[in-house]
Amino acid sequence: MTGPSFASLGLSPQLAQACQAAGYAVPSAIQAQAIPPLLHGRDLLGLAPTGSGKTAAFALPLLQRLAAGPQHPSRRVRVLVLVPTRELAAQVGEVFRSLGAACARPPKVAVLFGGVSVNPQMMGLRGGADVVVATPGRLLDLLERNALRLDAVDSLVLDEADRLLDLGFAAERERVLAALPPRRQTLLFSASFPPAVQALADDLLHDAVRIQAEPAARDRPAIVQRVIAVDAPRRTELLRHLVQQDGWSSVLVFVATRHAAQQVARKLHDRGIYAAPLHGDMSQSQRTGMLGHFKEGGFDVLVTTDLAARGIDIPGLQVVVNYDLPRSPDDYVHRIGRTGRAGASGVAVSFVSAATEAHFRLIEKRQNLSLPREQVAGFEPVEAPPEPPARTDGGTGGVKGKRPSRKDKLRAAAAAAKAAERGAS
Repeated sequence: MTGPSFASLGLSPQLAQACQAAGYAVPSAIQAQAIPPLLHGRDLLGLAPTGSGKTAAFALPLLQRLAAGPQHPSRRVRVLVLVPTRELAAQVGEVFRSLGAACARPPKVAVLFGGVSVNPQMMGLRGGADVVVATPGRLLDLLERNALRLDAVDSLVLDEADRLLDLGFAAERERVLAALPPRRQTLLFSASFPPAVQALADDLLHDAVRIQAEPAARDRPAIVQRVIAVDAPRRTELLRHLVQQDGWSSVLVFVATRHAAQQVARKLHDRGIYAAPLHGDMSQSQRTGMLGHFKEGGFDVLVTTDLAARGIDIPGLQVVVNYDLPRSPDDYVHRIGRTGRAGASGVAVSFVSAATEAHFRLIEKRQNLSLPREQVAGFEPVEAPPEPPARTDGGTGGVKGKRPSRKDKLRAAAAAAKAAERGAS
């Protein structure tokens, strides 16, 4: 049984044709659910797994509403998309530009983020903009410089809303919201749904449609997940072995720190593997150039922090390696979702040591996984699990059912007081 077409969802013939030109043969699950209510101006809360086609799900109906609305001689910002990272801002902006080119009056799209000079972005805002895709900090900077106004915004999108709830974004987000008109269409998209996202949705959305799009079988990424037990000091050597033995030529390696990205990339390069780092200490032009060079096949391995965990589309990415495990179990899904996109298959490898085994079991529990542990010949682990810290308070280490309850403590205190009285008499 065939699913709906883009035209049947209510999109204009021009945008339906743009979908075909962009390679969207049929709507994904989230596109099929989101486009009709968004065309009617409804607020929406979308739980969207990575690689589900979420950006087009909101870009297409917002472009159509933009084209149908009043046209101002001076372009006023009518669509605002807030995103947490520079790379995601650039990617979302490109989707709006490519799909919007099919409109009778292609919208002017401004992409605003920090890490680069503000002057070209200010110049780009001369004459206004129809769509602004921005990180919160740079958007506020440009608002303070009177480079744009947000009083005409019809539609607000908070993309990766769970990340925008991080403490680093909270104050900035509230200042942006204060600059917006109270009556508007608001969309929240998130790959995870912690209570804080629900609280934000309750505060911002009105009579909202809630969708939780599980991708159809044709949309689900075909990712083989592997877990390899290895001692932490031997991870780089094992990574080099796997790249060379298995002939990997497009590998994204996640590490915990910027220093680790530099170190691992350098050690791989010294051992004959063309590897490079990507992290937040680089300038935006360096980051853009490095990522573009990797996408073009300029080198085999990109070693990165969680900077590249969300929203980055790397066509043909073969392998994702969790050299360091993600701190948040939710980020595991984002990381491995960089491979196996657009119907391709991929491999996700996680290195687990004795010290990180307990954390990976937590990831498995949260993601409803149960993955076998592999060992690679010549790299068998020998490290023992760390000893739990010794307790000096006479406690039980938090074992359920063994820790004294409040009543137990009160009884013990009463018994000690009685014993003291008897001793005194």
